[in-house]
Amino acid sequence: MRQNKQWAGWGAAGQQAQQHYLVEPRYLAGGGDLRHVTEYLRASGWKDKSKTGGPIVFDSPDKSVRIGYDPFTQPGGWTISGKQTAHQEAWHATFGRQTPVEIVTGITDALFKERKAHAPNVWEPLQQQGWETERGQHFTARSPDGDAFVRFHQSGPGQAHWWAGARNEHGRVWEAMFTPTTPMHLVQAFSTALADPQPVLRPLGRVPPAQRIRTTSVSVLPSQLGAWQQARITAARAATWARSSFATNRARSSPGARPYATSDGRRR
Repeated sequence: MRQNKQWAGWGAAGQQAQQHYLVEPRYLAGGGDLRHVTEYLRASGWKDKSKTGGPIVFDSPDKSVRIGYDPFTQPGGWTISGKQTAHQEAWHATFGRQTPVEIVTGITDALFKERKAHAPNVWEPLQQQGWETERGQHFTARSPDGDAFVRFHQSGPGQAHWWAGARNEHGRVWEAMFTPTTPMHLVQAFSTALADPQPVLRPLGRVPPAQRIRTTSVSVLPSQLGAWQQARITAARAATWARSSFATNRARSSPGARPYATSDGRRR
């Protein structure tokens, strides 16, 4: 069902509004604009290692995590890999090409956030949005419309596999898989973004041809799109600056920090 609305917002006079669609459920909205992921990474200080005409590759500042997008191979899509550290085993997560970027950023944005004190619960965000859980060969949560799922299976100690996906009337649209060592707070961040009931924006011509989606037509000014994109970039830069300042101040106030000398030779 399509409705027409004028998108309330700001913009310079004389701009030509462009037709977009708010698409729901978000897990059937198609891949979306890759810059929603990549520009946030770039603004957060990640190194763009991509080669012209090749896959997208970004490395974290400490080189512990790599995020890539490859549209040239089958099945292709997003790959997020974490190297082994003193406190974390190596891990790996993959997302099909048609995984909406708004869901991918659930996990990529979580890489920049402090972990919460309480233990992660992957199922909680799903149950809060009315997803039904069932226990069989696997433990599974399904969306109210039955078109998306999250599944868990533990074949042995340390072998807890997570995978998820969505389908429409044409078949499977995308799949996501997580290795057993993937940090649970990242899997929860993914399930939170997956279950989010908010629709996502897609331009004319980028709406999947599926009967199981609902669309609302909106008129959007180019300046509005630019402002929304810039707000996300600004938030990334602000968060990066805050983390850097916190780390610097913590190092200065560390009990093991060495005193420094003033110009007259006295120590402080």
